[in-house]
Amino acid sequence: MAGTPQLLFIHGIGSARTTDVELREWSTSLANGARAAGHADLVSGLTKSWAAETRFANYSDLFYTAGAQGAGGDLAEEDWPLLLSLLDEMAQELEHQAELAGDLRSTRVITSARAQIRAAIDPDTAQAQGVFAVARRAGNALTTLLQLPGLRQAAQWASGVQLLPVLSQVGRYLARKEPDGTGLGLDARIRERVLSGLDPSRPLIVVSHSLGTVVAYEALHSYGGRVPLWITLGSPLAMGALVLQRLVPRPPRTPPGVESWLNFWDRDDIVVARPRVERWMEPNAAGVVPVTERADTNGLWTHTATKYLAHRAVAGPVAEILKKL
Repeated sequence: MAGTPQLLFIHGIGSARTTDVELREWSTSLANGARAAGHADLVSGLTKSWAAETRFANYSDLFYTAGAQGAGGDLAEEDWPLLLSLLDEMAQELEHQAELAGDLRSTRVITSARAQIRAAIDPDTAQAQGVFAVARRAGNALTTLLQLPGLRQAAQWASGVQLLPVLSQVGRYLARKEPDGTGLGLDARIRERVLSGLDPSRPLIVVSHSLGTVVAYEALHSYGGRVPLWITLGSPLAMGALVLQRLVPRPPRTPPGVESWLNFWDRDDIVVARPRVERWMEPNAAGVVPVTERADTNGLWTHTATKYLAHRAVAGPVAEILKKL
């Protein structure tokens, strides 16, 4: 497909995925969003992949390979410090938002959750009671957070116990461990999977979600082609000690080939602790920095890529850039 633009979807945290099914669902949601944005003429082009050569970069199996750390939902002991840091930072941001809104009820709920998180972080507790006690406290804290009014309707996880192993995937990627037989770490294998099959001679549009925004950030720093548009959805990139300070390369900056970076977040997306990525990211040589917009999807299952993709604010720019290429 010489000269045809490339459109790459990069997923985030979650269970094992089926590539064909995900590609169809993401493409359909993006097409629905394009229609809502006034680009009905591009709907069939997006669903049938003639407007762009579309690919879904599926690396989920690397988290669930038999014998892999964390497969089946069990967390290794070394995963817990990163995971607890993630929970604490999420809670801090939720607390900040509640205080700004003067929401005393939510503030009390979050204060309770943070106390549970701090108890789980306490090294004396971990040493005296073991990983099981840490897991129980962390799960209870996350379940408490999921009871916040907005999250109670929007979250796709019934309890914190279900969400914990999924959130651990962020820490596992950033730990730079779990080498394969050749010594290649989990993070490097994920980036290799994402970049495979791309043609640097053709323009590339990237739509990444959740952990996929972290993967895309690092992968695009080693990509040699043009990226006219990069869209990040529900991104944890700006989370301080857990993510931002562990990114490679550093200091954090827009990848060199990116010509436009749009970042979207939903107010009820529990994974987005610091939505304003542009406050923490330096420009690339072309002066490009992220531009953040809210894309509130409402209803259930907020931290889901297809909910974001169906939003006209998200799909509209993709349709516009495809028409120009």
